[in-house]
Amino acid sequence: MHEPETGLRARLVDVGVDLVDREGVQALTLREIARRAGVSHGAPRRYFPTHLELLSAIARRGFAELAERATAATAPGADVGAVSPRAQLAALTHCYLEFALDHRGMYELMFRHDLLESGHLGLRDTSLPLFGRLVELVGLVRPDADARLVAGALWANLHGIAQLWGWGSLQLATGADDFVPLLRNALDSHLGKDGA
Repeated sequence: MHEPETGLRARLVDVGVDLVDREGVQALTLREIARRAGVSHGAPRRYFPTHLELLSAIARRGFAELAERATAATAPGADVGAVSPRAQLAALTHCYLEFALDHRGMYELMFRHDLLESGHLGLRDTSLPLFGRLVELVGLVRPDADARLVAGALWANLHGIAQLWGWGSLQLATGADDFVPLLRNALDSHLGKDGA
């Protein structure tokens, strides 16, 4: 592929990332992405034979950004308390929820496997290490349990908090003005009380 084609491919993904952040998943049509990229509505098909492949490339950007944030949040020295596996889990899950709430459209797209071809474009290679890191940390905190199952339940809980907080439901139901107490309770529920 020569440089102008590579540039257009990246521009189509850039436009899609911007569009999903501003207007949500429903706005991600080939025609709208092409229009905003300033190309014919057929141009995206040269780089993305299916709409699903373009959506997967856009979601890959979201997973890459989330992975960068998660790595920074749990890196040694990122936070004085982020040394223990429990503290790293708290930092990782907080980072996850912040990303979900800051990028609601992208977050929705990233986990809509009914819309994505997750085996294409290395999407699974980008998403599975995040879950693997969660499993690893859960295993260190709960060596007595099946870490994959506990991590899966914790992830489902985080997803629920993100969705319900984003819709305003949790604020209404709990009177909370910050998701941190909910996150703390979720961690305690799945990992046991801190220090226990």
